[in-house]
Amino acid sequence: MGLAQEIRAKLEAAFQPTALEVVNDSHNHAGHSGDDGSGESHWTVTIAAPAFAPMTRVARHRAIHTALGPEIMGRLHALALNVS
Repeated sequence: MGLAQEIRAKLEAAFQPTALEVVNDSHNHAGHSGDDGSGESHWTVTIAAPAFAPMTRVARHRAIHTALGPEIMGRLHALALNVS
C-alpha cells in the first residue's frame, strides 16, 4: 500500500469524511530542503467531516496528526491541511 492510501485509510477510519483528497506534491519540491528522494515527502490533504465542526483550527490539525500517528507523520517533511 502506498503512502497516499495509508493516509486516506487512517483519515477515513478516524473521521468518516464527507470529502477527502490526498495529493502528493513531492514532485514540486524535488531537490529542495526536505526532499528525501522517496517521492513521498510533501503532501496536501483536503478533508471535510462533521467531526471537525466544534474544533478550532489548531485542534483540527492536532486531531489529523494524531489520527495519522507517528509512523506516518515521521515519514512526511511537509503536510498542508485544508480542513472544514
